[in-house]
Amino acid sequence: MVHMENLSQHHLDVLQEIGNIGAGNAATALSALLNKKIDMKIPAIKIVEFNELIDDVGGPEQVIVSVFLRIQGEAPGSMFFVLSPDEANSLVEQLTGSDCDDLTNDELALSVISEIGNILSGSYLSALSDFTSINMQPTVPNLSIDMAAAILMQGLVEISIESDYAIMIDTTIEEEGESSSSMRGHFFLLPDPASFEKIFSSLGVEDK
Repeated sequence: MVHMENLSQHHLDVLQEIGNIGAGNAATALSALLNKKIDMKIPAIKIVEFNELIDDVGGPEQVIVSVFLRIQGEAPGSMFFVLSPDEANSLVEQLTGSDCDDLTNDELALSVISEIGNILSGSYLSALSDFTSINMQPTVPNLSIDMAAAILMQGLVEISIESDYAIMIDTTIEEEGESSSSMRGHFFLLPDPASFEKIFSSLGVEDK
């Protein structure tokens, strides 16, 4: 069985390749949706412990904006796209051209963040499904604004029985043009324990 804590650099290289393809697909979809050139990159993929995952977003009491989806199909799991409130506000302003002073009371802003999370997750899962030939589909996205511990434990409870690790995929989103502003969010992939072995077996990666 493949355990997260035993993943080699080769495992991470495979995930990086899939992540880059997913980011490219997501950038194409966002560019078409917004009618402007959007560039997305995956600068880093790493394995993190659950407490490190929460620390990376500012600590358990840090308020975050999160898009959560369950993965359904042959390899179930959970996915999160996480931004700080400031990053979320900046992203909405960058992509829509509208000022966003209060994310919680702005239906357009919430819709934009939810759709971005949906596109990101769908693009990544599509790339992963193509590589593995495993059917994986995202559920309807659930957007939350709350403390990090309250949100992230939603996806950690089930897998924490057998593992203490998650896959963190850094994601940068940038609008190409005169103002080359960019922002970075965290994308967390949490395969259920039984799904991890299935995914990497399909990729031809053996446990080491």
